[in-house]
Amino acid sequence: MKCSLKKNDFVQVIKGEDRGKKGRIIQVLPEKGKVIVEGINFVRKHSKPKAIDKVGGIVQMEKPVSIANVMYFCMKCTKMTRLKKKVLQDGSKVRYCKKCGELAEVK
Repeated sequence: MKCSLKKNDFVQVIKGEDRGKKGRIIQVLPEKGKVIVEGINFVRKHSKPKAIDKVGGIVQMEKPVSIANVMYFCMKCTKMTRLKKKVLQDGSKVRYCKKCGELAEVK
């Protein structure tokens, strides 16, 4: 599945339990069509102690969310938007906000 979202992009959830929440993408899983977003889709997992330094118990972690359920959030125009691509005169490809034209640089 082709995805224009990248690691460290700021996105907003548009469907599901966490609808309306915003966060930064931690990891993109293109083969599964999912992304892991910081602070979104928390679940509790029970874990046993595995090593001497590892403590068992209930661990809270983020689970992947479908790419279809998140949308890029432009910081300049403060709206959810789609990203378009264009080639600059120097030959480099860039992604930009469809609404305001701001470049979507990954930091």
